[in-house]
Amino acid sequence: METRFLRLVLILIWLMPGAVMAEESDGSEKVVREASPESVLDPRIERRRIQEADIDTENFEAGIYAGLISIEDFGTQPVIGVRFDYHLSEDVFFEALLGRAKGDETSFETLNAGVQLLTDEEREYTYYQAAIGYNLLPGEAFLTQNKVFNNSLFLLGGAGMTEFAGDEYFTISAGVGYRLLINDFTAVRLDMKDHVFTLDVLGEDKTTHNLEMTAGVSLYF
Repeated sequence: METRFLRLVLILIWLMPGAVMAEESDGSEKVVREASPESVLDPRIERRRIQEADIDTENFEAGIYAGLISIEDFGTQPVIGVRFDYHLSEDVFFEALLGRAKGDETSFETLNAGVQLLTDEEREYTYYQAAIGYNLLPGEAFLTQNKVFNNSLFLLGGAGMTEFAGDEYFTISAGVGYRLLINDFTAVRLDMKDHVFTLDVLGEDKTTHNLEMTAGVSLYF
Protein backbone atom coordinates (compact mmCIF):
# COMPACT_ATOMS: atom_id res chain seq x y z
CA MET A 1 0.00 0.00 0.00
CA GLU A 2 2.78 2.41 0.86
CA THR A 3 4.58 1.51 -2.35
CA ARG A 4 1.54 2.35 -4.48
CA PHE A 5 1.06 5.67 -2.63
CA LEU A 6 4.74 6.56 -3.17
CA ARG A 7 4.47 5.74 -6.89
CA LEU A 8 1.37 7.93 -7.21
CA VAL A 9 3.15 10.89 -5.58
CA LEU A 10 6.17 10.47 -7.87
CA ILE A 11 3.91 10.34 -10.95
CA LEU A 12 2.12 13.58 -9.92
CA ILE A 13 5.43 15.34 -9.33
CA TRP A 14 6.71 14.19 -12.72
CA LEU A 15 3.56 15.46 -14.49
CA MET A 16 3.86 19.01 -13.05
CA PRO A 17 5.23 21.26 -15.90
CA GLY A 18 8.49 23.01 -15.29
CA ALA A 19 9.01 21.42 -11.86
CA VAL A 20 12.58 20.73 -10.73
CA MET A 21 14.13 19.30 -7.63
CA ALA A 22 16.84 21.19 -5.81
CA GLU A 23 19.07 19.86 -3.07
CA GLU A 24 19.61 22.27 -0.14
CA SER A 25 22.67 22.32 2.08
CA ASP A 26 20.87 20.46 4.89
CA GLY A 27 19.85 17.59 2.59
CA SER A 28 16.14 18.45 2.37
CA GLU A 29 14.33 18.83 -0.95
CA LYS A 30 12.09 21.60 -2.31
CA VAL A 31 10.10 22.20 -5.51
CA VAL A 32 11.03 25.24 -7.56
CA ARG A 33 8.57 26.42 -10.23
CA GLU A 34 9.64 28.14 -13.40
CA ALA A 35 9.01 31.90 -13.49
CA SER A 36 5.92 32.73 -15.47
CA PRO A 37 6.46 34.74 -18.68
CA GLU A 38 6.01 38.53 -18.47
CA SER A 39 2.47 39.78 -18.83
CA VAL A 40 1.52 41.25 -22.20
CA LEU A 41 -0.09 44.25 -20.46
CA ASP A 42 2.41 46.55 -18.80
CA PRO A 43 0.81 48.01 -15.62
CA ARG A 44 3.27 50.89 -15.59
CA ILE A 45 1.35 53.85 -17.05
CA GLU A 46 3.26 56.92 -18.11
CA ARG A 47 1.16 59.92 -17.08
CA ARG A 48 1.12 63.03 -19.24
CA ARG A 49 1.98 66.37 -17.72
CA ILE A 50 -0.85 68.80 -18.50
CA GLN A 51 -0.53 72.53 -18.02
CA GLU A 52 -3.96 74.09 -17.59
CA ALA A 53 -4.68 77.46 -19.16
CA ASP A 54 -4.35 80.23 -16.62
CA ILE A 55 -7.56 82.07 -17.61
CA ASP A 56 -8.34 85.19 -15.66
CA THR A 57 -11.41 85.08 -13.47
CA GLU A 58 -12.35 88.71 -14.13
CA ASN A 59 -15.95 89.16 -15.27
CA PHE A 60 -15.58 92.45 -17.16
CA GLU A 61 -14.77 92.76 -20.85
CA ALA A 62 -14.17 95.93 -22.87
CA GLY A 63 -13.48 96.16 -26.57
CA ILE A 64 -13.64 98.01 -29.87
CA TYR A 65 -15.05 96.88 -33.20
CA ALA A 66 -15.35 97.95 -36.84
CA GLY A 67 -17.21 96.71 -39.87
CA LEU A 68 -20.06 97.54 -42.22
CA ILE A 69 -23.68 98.47 -41.64
CA SER A 70 -26.36 98.57 -44.31
CA ILE A 71 -28.58 101.56 -43.45
CA GLU A 72 -31.79 100.87 -45.34
CA ASP A 73 -32.27 103.39 -48.18
CA PHE A 74 -28.96 105.06 -47.27
CA GLY A 75 -26.37 102.54 -48.47
CA THR A 76 -23.78 100.29 -46.84
CA GLN A 77 -21.31 102.29 -44.79
CA PRO A 78 -18.36 101.71 -42.43
CA VAL A 79 -19.24 101.52 -38.75
CA ILE A 80 -17.06 101.71 -35.64
CA GLY A 81 -17.98 101.25 -32.00
CA VAL A 82 -17.09 100.32 -28.46
CA ARG A 83 -18.62 97.71 -26.17
CA PHE A 84 -18.56 96.88 -22.49
CA ASP A 85 -19.60 93.46 -21.18
CA TYR A 86 -20.29 91.93 -17.80
CA HIS A 87 -20.22 88.13 -17.64
CA LEU A 88 -22.82 87.06 -15.12
CA SER A 89 -21.95 83.38 -15.53
CA GLU A 90 -20.25 81.05 -17.99
CA ASP A 91 -23.33 81.14 -20.21
CA VAL A 92 -24.94 84.58 -19.74
CA PHE A 93 -23.48 88.06 -20.19
CA PHE A 94 -24.77 91.63 -20.41
CA GLU A 95 -23.53 94.16 -22.92
CA ALA A 96 -23.65 97.91 -23.49
CA LEU A 97 -22.46 99.30 -26.81
CA LEU A 98 -22.14 102.50 -28.79
CA GLY A 99 -21.69 102.59 -32.57
CA ARG A 100 -21.39 105.29 -35.22
CA ALA A 101 -21.73 105.43 -39.01
CA LYS A 102 -22.81 107.93 -41.67
CA GLY A 103 -25.60 107.46 -44.18
CA ASP A 104 -25.13 108.06 -47.89
CA GLU A 105 -27.56 109.59 -50.37
CA THR A 106 -30.76 107.71 -51.12
CA SER A 107 -31.60 106.50 -54.62
CA PHE A 108 -34.26 109.23 -54.78
CA GLU A 109 -31.62 111.90 -54.17
CA THR A 110 -29.30 110.30 -56.72
CA LEU A 111 -31.97 110.27 -59.43
CA ASN A 112 -33.13 113.81 -58.67
CA ALA A 113 -30.13 116.10 -58.88
CA GLY A 114 -30.24 118.95 -56.42
CA VAL A 115 -32.70 117.23 -54.05
CA GLN A 116 -31.31 116.77 -50.54
CA LEU A 117 -33.47 115.02 -47.96
CA LEU A 118 -30.95 115.30 -45.14
CA THR A 119 -28.09 117.58 -44.18
CA ASP A 120 -24.62 116.17 -43.56
CA GLU A 121 -25.20 116.43 -39.83
CA GLU A 122 -28.51 114.57 -40.08
CA ARG A 123 -26.84 111.71 -41.92
CA GLU A 124 -24.82 110.89 -38.82
CA TYR A 125 -26.02 107.48 -37.64
CA THR A 126 -25.44 106.78 -33.92
CA TYR A 127 -26.86 103.96 -31.84
CA TYR A 128 -26.51 103.02 -28.19
CA GLN A 129 -27.98 99.83 -26.82
CA ALA A 130 -28.11 97.41 -23.92
CA ALA A 131 -28.23 93.70 -24.70
CA ILE A 132 -28.10 90.25 -23.17
CA GLY A 133 -26.10 87.40 -24.62
CA TYR A 134 -26.21 83.64 -24.22
CA ASN A 135 -23.28 81.34 -25.03
CA LEU A 136 -24.97 78.69 -27.10
CA LEU A 137 -22.02 76.43 -27.97
CA PRO A 138 -18.96 76.96 -25.74
CA GLY A 139 -16.03 74.74 -26.60
CA GLU A 140 -12.47 74.57 -27.93
CA ALA A 141 -10.95 75.37 -31.32
CA PHE A 142 -8.00 73.20 -32.44
CA LEU A 143 -5.98 75.38 -34.81
CA THR A 144 -3.00 72.98 -34.74
CA GLN A 145 -2.26 69.70 -32.99
CA ASN A 146 -0.73 71.52 -30.02
CA LYS A 147 -2.62 74.82 -30.19
CA VAL A 148 -6.07 74.94 -28.60
CA PHE A 149 -8.23 78.01 -27.92
CA ASN A 150 -11.46 78.41 -25.98
CA ASN A 151 -14.31 79.69 -28.12
CA SER A 152 -18.08 80.10 -28.12
CA LEU A 153 -20.97 80.75 -30.45
CA PHE A 154 -23.52 83.06 -28.84
CA LEU A 155 -26.90 84.70 -29.39
CA LEU A 156 -27.46 88.38 -28.67
CA GLY A 157 -30.60 90.48 -28.28
CA GLY A 158 -31.17 94.00 -27.01
CA ALA A 159 -32.84 97.38 -27.29
CA GLY A 160 -31.84 101.02 -27.30
CA MET A 161 -32.01 104.24 -29.30
CA THR A 162 -30.80 105.29 -32.74
CA GLU A 163 -30.08 108.90 -33.64
CA PHE A 164 -30.56 109.53 -37.35
CA ALA A 165 -32.20 112.06 -39.66
CA GLY A 166 -32.44 114.62 -36.89
CA ASP A 167 -34.51 112.41 -34.59
CA GLU A 168 -34.25 109.49 -32.16
CA TYR A 169 -35.85 106.11 -32.79
CA PHE A 170 -36.45 103.23 -30.42
CA THR A 171 -34.47 100.27 -31.77
CA ILE A 172 -34.42 96.55 -31.11
CA SER A 173 -31.58 94.33 -32.25
CA ALA A 174 -30.91 90.62 -32.56
CA GLY A 175 -27.95 88.68 -33.84
CA VAL A 176 -25.35 85.99 -33.51
CA GLY A 177 -21.65 86.15 -32.73
CA TYR A 178 -18.47 84.14 -32.32
CA ARG A 179 -15.81 84.73 -29.65
CA LEU A 180 -12.28 83.25 -29.70
CA LEU A 181 -10.10 83.56 -26.57
CA ILE A 182 -6.52 84.15 -27.74
CA ASN A 183 -4.93 84.08 -24.27
CA ASP A 184 -5.92 84.63 -20.65
CA PHE A 185 -7.05 88.22 -21.20
CA THR A 186 -7.55 88.85 -24.96
CA ALA A 187 -10.35 87.77 -27.26
CA VAL A 188 -11.39 88.40 -30.85
CA ARG A 189 -15.04 88.56 -31.82
CA LEU A 190 -17.25 88.46 -34.92
CA ASP A 191 -20.83 89.76 -34.81
CA MET A 192 -23.75 89.89 -37.22
CA LYS A 193 -26.85 91.81 -36.11
CA ASP A 194 -30.01 93.44 -37.38
CA HIS A 195 -31.09 96.83 -36.00
CA VAL A 196 -34.82 97.38 -36.46
CA PHE A 197 -36.61 100.72 -36.04
CA THR A 198 -39.34 102.79 -37.71
CA LEU A 199 -38.15 105.65 -39.94
CA ASP A 200 -40.28 108.40 -41.51
CA VAL A 201 -37.78 110.35 -43.63
CA LEU A 202 -39.57 109.65 -46.93
CA GLY A 203 -42.95 110.91 -45.74
CA GLU A 204 -44.38 107.71 -44.26
CA ASP A 205 -43.50 105.42 -41.39
CA LYS A 206 -41.39 102.51 -42.54
CA THR A 207 -39.90 99.66 -40.52
CA THR A 208 -36.25 99.47 -41.52
CA HIS A 209 -33.82 96.57 -41.13
CA ASN A 210 -30.20 97.69 -40.82
CA LEU A 211 -27.86 94.72 -41.08
CA GLU A 212 -24.44 95.01 -39.46
CA MET A 213 -21.32 92.83 -39.65
CA THR A 214 -18.34 93.65 -37.42
CA ALA A 215 -15.07 92.26 -36.09
CA GLY A 216 -13.38 93.41 -32.91
CA VAL A 217 -10.89 92.86 -30.10
CA SER A 218 -11.63 92.91 -26.38
CA LEU A 219 -9.74 92.71 -23.10
CA TYR A 220 -10.77 91.07 -19.83
CA PHE A 221 -10.12 92.81 -16.52
